[in-house]
Amino acid sequence: MGVDHDVKDLGLAAGGRLRIEWAEREMPVLRMIRERFQDEKPLRGVRLSACLHVTTETASLARTLQAGGADVVLTASNPLSTQDDVAAALVSYYEIPTYAIKGEDNDTYYQHIHAAIDHRPNITMDDGADLVSTLHKSRTDELTHVVGGTEETTTGVIRLRAMAKDGVLQYPIIAVNDAMTKHLFDNRYGTGQSTLDGVIRATNVLLAGKTVVVAGYGWCSRGIAMRAKGLGGNVIVTEVEPLRALEAVMDGNRVMPMIEAAPMGDVFITSTGDINVIDIHHFEAMKDGAIVANSGHFNVELNIAGLASIAKGEPRRVRPSVDEYVLPDGRRIFLLAEGRLVNLAAAEGHPSAVMDMSFANQALCAEYMIQHARDLQRTVYEVPEQIDKEIARIKLEAMGVQIDVLTPEQQKYLTSWEEGT
Repeated sequence: MGVDHDVKDLGLAAGGRLRIEWAEREMPVLRMIRERFQDEKPLRGVRLSACLHVTTETASLARTLQAGGADVVLTASNPLSTQDDVAAALVSYYEIPTYAIKGEDNDTYYQHIHAAIDHRPNITMDDGADLVSTLHKSRTDELTHVVGGTEETTTGVIRLRAMAKDGVLQYPIIAVNDAMTKHLFDNRYGTGQSTLDGVIRATNVLLAGKTVVVAGYGWCSRGIAMRAKGLGGNVIVTEVEPLRALEAVMDGNRVMPMIEAAPMGDVFITSTGDINVIDIHHFEAMKDGAIVANSGHFNVELNIAGLASIAKGEPRRVRPSVDEYVLPDGRRIFLLAEGRLVNLAAAEGHPSAVMDMSFANQALCAEYMIQHARDLQRTVYEVPEQIDKEIARIKLEAMGVQIDVLTPEQQKYLTSWEEGT
């Protein structure tokens, strides 16, 4: 009997396996965890449903969970982020049920999520909280099997904390996104590089000399602004939080409201986790040829319906991942990747080296949840500090980097109050 699946084409599997193997060269932390999991089987008998971007790096995580004894099912967390050859390889070579097709429509996307819920998971692993929210909205009968979960991204953590605040969250979830080894590296260095990679692959424009407007200055947006500046872009940051706006100014960026930046920008990139960050009146103020992209989890950061309502006729696909909207006066606005995550829809997502740490958090937090779920409340927890530090230690070891160790004298000094100046 074959492995249950819904993927584009199993004939793509061989190429997918080669790309998975290539990615794993840069993922030493997960490899070391997999070796331990293979020996100890800490997830033996655990049914785990994961709703993640189906990429080469995710395949390495799924294989690690499988090595730990988990019965894993994988579904996509975004309709445009699936790498079809990877999905095929997961089914054909690693016997992991996978439900993901790049470009799937909304109905298919949720059919796949329901297929993951049909697995009757004990642990959920989410990226954006669509799996968790579907469980709580329409599949409450399956909640009795779930002991805990993890969440990968800022948008999902925001949703889950809102659920916990309203008292509707039915099981504990660890916010993997908030681990230092996740948001300091994945969000800043991963999102920074991969977002610009997506913009460049989609458009082939030269960013040097362009005015790049970055919405927000959280960890993801900081990375985007840093890399845009490194490529010669003139960066403008828009913000609603005064402390982040002040930091953006101190980092050498111009800071202003989006409506002031709109006529100046050549390239716009959102990564805030909020809705309508670029709205109709912003589109109306943009110059001819403005390029607009989103690197937040959901495409709601851009008011795409609003853009369509002020444009003449239907948008025109002028390049793969580039849609041209023409305003009544002839100005053109180019929307990338239908407003989906440009780094995954138009490129390959984060480099494997940073996803190594993010997915190491996922694997170790799944293990932690199985060990401690009975002691946890129905709320959102931070990643335990010992897990964060262990991942950093393993990463340094894999990189051949050594650090100092406190002497007993130094340890005593740091924990005492008697000694002064």
